[in-house]
Amino acid sequence: MTTNPTIKRALLSVSDKTGILELAKALADRGVEILSTGGTAKLLA
Repeated sequence: MTTNPTIKRALLSVSDKTGILELAKALADRGVEILSTGGTAKLLA
């Protein structure tokens, strides 16, 4: 039986930012550290 590893960090860097705020919030609510670049970082700030 295989167990799923715990996600500790996620890199979010997308060109189509549709839904990215909801995804980032859902991950953050589960204790995941969000890393992002460029325009994605500006949107999430």
